[in-house]
Amino acid sequence: MSNKLFQSYKQRPVIADHYDAICIGSGLGSLTTASLLARKGKKVLVCEKHTTPGGFTHVFTRNDYEWDVGLHYVGDMDRKGSLLRVVFEHITDKNLKWADMGEVYDRVVINGKIFNYTKGLQAWKAQLKAYFPTENDARAIDKYVELLFAVNKSSKDFYVKKVMPDFIRKISAPFLNKEYEKYARQTTKEVLDAISDNEELKAVLSAQFGDYGMPPSESSFVIHAAVALHYMNGGFYPVGGSEEIFNTIAPSIINAGGAILIGAGVKEILVEAGVAKGVIMQDGKIIKCDVVVSGAGIHITLQQLLSESNRTKFKFWDDAMQLAPSYGHLSLYIGLKHTAEEMQLPKANYWIYPNGNDHDKAIKDYLEDYTKEFPVVYISFPSAKNPVFLDKYPGRATIEIITVAKYDWFKKWENTRWKKRGEEYDALKEEFTQRLLEHLYQQEPQLRGKIDFYELSTPITTKHFCNYINGEIYGLDHPPARFAKDYLKPQTPIKNLFFTGQDIVTVGIGGALMSGVLTASAITKSNLINEIVKQAKE
Repeated sequence: MSNKLFQSYKQRPVIADHYDAICIGSGLGSLTTASLLARKGKKVLVCEKHTTPGGFTHVFTRNDYEWDVGLHYVGDMDRKGSLLRVVFEHITDKNLKWADMGEVYDRVVINGKIFNYTKGLQAWKAQLKAYFPTENDARAIDKYVELLFAVNKSSKDFYVKKVMPDFIRKISAPFLNKEYEKYARQTTKEVLDAISDNEELKAVLSAQFGDYGMPPSESSFVIHAAVALHYMNGGFYPVGGSEEIFNTIAPSIINAGGAILIGAGVKEILVEAGVAKGVIMQDGKIIKCDVVVSGAGIHITLQQLLSESNRTKFKFWDDAMQLAPSYGHLSLYIGLKHTAEEMQLPKANYWIYPNGNDHDKAIKDYLEDYTKEFPVVYISFPSAKNPVFLDKYPGRATIEIITVAKYDWFKKWENTRWKKRGEEYDALKEEFTQRLLEHLYQQEPQLRGKIDFYELSTPITTKHFCNYINGEIYGLDHPPARFAKDYLKPQTPIKNLFFTGQDIVTVGIGGALMSGVLTASAITKSNLINEIVKQAKE
């Protein structure tokens, strides 16, 4: 990060009386929106409540170690013409670099049996067919891939509809592709059951459900298809760690005369005569603007950032508040006084399923009783993925382990102080920690006795730092019903107030990135996707 950029947001800049736009939150959706508006000559203010910018792309440090809080890998970064790559190159001026995780990017472990996800469509299919060599299974694998591409092909109108004015969308409805809606209405389990009766194969095909936070019987097939196809060409990790996403996007905002504030919570969106006019900060300061963009999530925006009188303008308010949030999670951060090479740490992630093939039953049983076996354990090795990690932390390595958790298990401590929640809370965390570590040792036994540091975060930790109501990391859940909610789009019933972030598109880095493009397109009334792609070809 340049010293100029560091000074720009670490030391509070002089705040102007008026901005062209104010973005609430500094997650990827807000940053993308802000960068694209800045590139159109707009002066944008980004307000971040946390003391570190970047949303779920930020990092934190403890005891000379550093970990990501949300980004563990990204797909589709090696294809020169992929839309995600083109957009990232546009908003970062090609300063964000990606490291390839290698031929195997995900390693699925079911009852101790390992299934590798291999980079590249044909290699992936060949590997799966080697594991499942019968003629019926081969046909099911081919059909599965065919369906992934069919969903992807039909998704264009899903995104187009989100930026259409309501009257145009209604007029155009008969002419829009209905295929996406057909797939969206089906669960992942329904689709997989229709193509195969091999329970083990279906468990392997749905093993990445942790990337969108819903088991097969609950998730819409379109979110599964989006995630599965996203990684088909392998996994990639930002060189320098996930903080480089913020570091390479922020200059475009600042260089256009904008500013990024940290430790700057917004108390309320200022609405005058039905028009968003600015924000009221937690300290009472009013900052005016032409456009307000909320990347704080649908629930936070509706429940906490709008006055009661302004909520009445959202006729969908009751329905939106009934949309379920995604699961919470436990995240164990581990530090080693050994390098990834010394410890022979892989770049590939582990998806461990100790209970066998039935992901739905495993989730249900565990959520009813957390002393039962974990339904899924995800293990990531960020220091092995990051080719320059040792430049910053010589002689060190890091690991992250994640599993599902309910906010209610920790709710009684929600009003206690971080790091001072009491012995009972610490004991419960230690119990979870030791259980998670045993899964790590089963896969990488050389690590037993080598751990120097560990710290477990819970859903109330996530709520404390990232402000989600129930400590969720994926925003709204992705059941079939979500994809029928037309109000999940950038435009809102309040003039000049817009939504961005994963709630209005889909979960994850790709969803958040594209939400920013759609929101900036809606604000500028232009087709920014076409502009970005055209510029990339010039």
